Amino acid sequence: MSTATTASTAVPRSAEATPTDLAAPRPDLPPIPFTRLLGVEARKTFDTRSGFWLLAGIGIAATLATAAVIVFAPDSAQVYGSFAQAVGFPMALLLPVVAVLAVTSEWSQRSGLTTFTLVPHRGRVLLAKGVVAVAVGVVSMVLAMGIGALGNLLGAAINGVDPVWDSSVQQLAMIVLANVLGLLVGFTLGVLLRSSPAAITAYVVYWFLLPTMFGLLAAYQSWFADVQGWIDFQYSSTLLYEGDLGATEWAHLGVSGLLWLVLPLTVGVLLVRRSEVK
Repeated sequence: MSTATTASTAVPRSAEATPTDLAAPRPDLPPIPFTRLLGVEARKTFDTRSGFWLLAGIGIAATLATAAVIVFAPDSAQVYGSFAQAVGFPMALLLPVVAVLAVTSEWSQRSGLTTFTLVPHRGRVLLAKGVVAVAVGVVSMVLAMGIGALGNLLGAAINGVDPVWDSSVQQLAMIVLANVLGLLVGFTLGVLLRSSPAAITAYVVYWFLLPTMFGLLAAYQSWFADVQGWIDFQYSSTLLYEGDLGATEWAHLGVSGLLWLVLPLTVGVLLVRRSEVK
C-alpha cells in the first residue's frame, strides 16, 4: 500500500528542474525610456494637492501683481516693463519651491523605494526631475508674462492711453533666465538636503538673509565689495533683470554659479546615489 502511494506521488524525471534550466538566462528587457520618466515626473508635479495649489498660486500671484500695477502704479509707470518686473518677483519665490518639492517628494512621501526599484539608475530620475522643473518654470514665466501683457493692455485702456511696450525680447529672456537660475538653486537644495522643510528653509535663508549679510559686508569692507560679484550668486543673477550684462558680469555669474550650483549639485547627486532609501 505504501509502495503504491509513493509511486503515485513521485514526480516524473521529465518534470524535474535541472541545473541547466535554473541557469537559463533571463530575457533582456529594454530600459524605461527617458520620455516616460519625464511623463511620470510631470504627473507627480500636478497630482498632489500641494503641487497643484502651488502651481495655481503662481497664476494667482501673477494676476494679483498685474492688478496691483494697474491700481497703484502712476500713469507714467503703466508700461510693460513694470508688469514684467511685478510678475517676476512672486515667480522668484514660488518656482524654487516647485523644484524643491519635485525632488524631496520621493523622501517625504516615501515613494523613493518604488521609484528607485523600477529605475535603479538614480541619476536618470534626478535628470528627469530637473528637466520637468525647468520646463514648468519656463512655461510658468511665459504664462505670467502673457498675463502681464494683458494687464498692460487693460491698464492702457483704463487710462485712455496707448500701451507702451518698453521691454525687448532679450530683456524678457534675461528675466526668464534669472528665474530659472533661482529655480535651480531650489532644485540643488532639494537634492542636497532631501527634506522639504530643510530645503525650503535653506532657500529662504539664501533669498533673504544672505543678501543682507553680503550687502552689509560690501558696504563696510571695500575688499569684499570688489569680489562680491565672484562670490554672491544672487547678486550676480539679479543683474539679469536689468537686461544688459557685460563680459565681467557674465564671468561673475559663471564663477558664482559654479560655487552655488554646480559644486553643491554634484555633492547632492553623489549623496543621493549612495544613500539608503527606506
